[in-house]
Parts: sequence; structure tokens; C-alpha cells
Amino acid sequence: MELKGKVALVTGAGSGIGKATAVRLAEEGASVGVLSRTEEEVRETVREIEAKGGKAVALLADVADAEAMKQAVDKLVGTYGRLDIVFANAGINGVWAPVDELQPEEWDQTINVNLRGTYLTVHHTVPHLKKAGAGSIVITASINGTRTFSNAGTVAYASTKAAQVAMTKILALELAKHRIRVNVVCPGRIDTEINDNTQPRHTEEAVVPAEYPEGKIPLTGDTPGSSFDVAETVLFLVSDRAKHISGTPVWIDGAQSLLV
Repeated sequence: MELKGKVALVTGAGSGIGKATAVRLAEEGASVGVLSRTEEEVRETVREIEAKGGKAVALLADVADAEAMKQAVDKLVGTYGRLDIVFANAGINGVWAPVDELQPEEWDQTINVNLRGTYLTVHHTVPHLKKAGAGSIVITASINGTRTFSNAGTVAYASTKAAQVAMTKILALELAKHRIRVNVVCPGRIDTEINDNTQPRHTEEAVVPAEYPEGKIPLTGDTPGSSFDVAETVLFLVSDRAKHISGTPVWIDGAQSLLV
């Protein structure tokens, strides 16, 4: 129970990496704010945490909505009295298309959820972390835009992920004097539902041929990683075991991104 007495916010906690991490943090004693824009998913995550004896509160918000995020964070702090851990995980793949076909509104949607959403999550939570006297922030980026650039049509998505890594490093320095650590996880192929919000369109026009060895993930062949693999990494990064780690990206991909 290494997080006993801590309060955590997890965005995108209705499924996949966010849900797995919310459950894992609660198992280690944290009281968790479970945030998503999908009420049914949020309440299911809360029920799962409570069934295991943990504490959680459901928070409904679109991470790109400034007022909704403020209200959600205020509700979490009002419920538990403090905030110590922030996992800015919410994101979408959005539309994947050649740059001349990708429409401005499609670009904006991906930027708004992935980048504005991360900014708003940090913006509204940092004052509470400062008040607590210390804290830990973890951001979910991707191998795309950080070590992998060959997935066709990902100009908007990869741009947000590269920006999140840059944001992490800047914030790690800015917030160090407040004893707030900031790190970023960069998953590769993970068994989540993120492909459900991917909208590929004519990506063949943007393909650059690449040759792969047998199997796309060197460590596991063609078997993707688990959401819980990411959750365990996040648990480590927000715990005191990582007390001297800040500004660091961690790739969780079985060496996949070293090939592509």
C-alpha cells in the first residue's frame, strides 16, 4: 500500500491504460478521481475499484473543456481534501490522413484532445500539487512522434505526442522547486481500444515502404503489451521509488520503436 493517503487523478480512465492504472493506483492505497467523458465507463471503473475495497470518485469531463476540467478537479479535491498524483492519459488517435487531405477541423480535434487536454489537466492540478508540498505528474505520449515516424498519416497525432515529451521536460524543470516530478510514458502497441477512435483515410498515399524482420515486436513477436504493463510503470513513476526521476520519457513497447 505504498500510495496510502495519496489522492490521484487519472484522465481517460474509462478504459485501456487509464482504467488499468486507476485500478492499480487504488490497489496501492490511493483515492482515485476517475475521469472520462463517458459516464458508463467511468462508473464501471469506480465500481471495479470499490469492489476491491478501494476509494474512487467518478468525474465526467471533456479534457479539452477548461471549465469542465476545473470543476472536475475541484470536485476531486473537495471530496478527498488534497491532490498528490496526476496521470494525464486521455487522448485520441483521431484522423490519420495525408497532410494535404487532413482537414483543419480534424487537425484541431486531435490537437485539442491530446495537447490542450494535457495542458488543461496540468494547469488545473498544479496549484493543488503545490499546496500539498510535492507531487508527481505522468503524461501518456506514444512511440509515434518520439521514436517512430513511419506510421502513415499520423502528422497530427505524432505532433501532439512529440509536444507532450517536450512539455514534460520543460515542466520537470519549472516545477522541480516545488518538489513536483514530471515524467512521460511512450507506449507502443498495447491491447487497448484506442483503434476505435482512429479514422484512417487514404493513408496509403502517405506510406513510405519499410522492411521489418519477422514479428513487429522484438520482445514478444506479434503479441502486444498489456495496459497493466503501462500501469505498473506509472505506479513506479508516481511512487517514492522514483523520487529522483523527473523529465524522463519511458518507452513501453518491447523494443518495437527501435525497428521503425
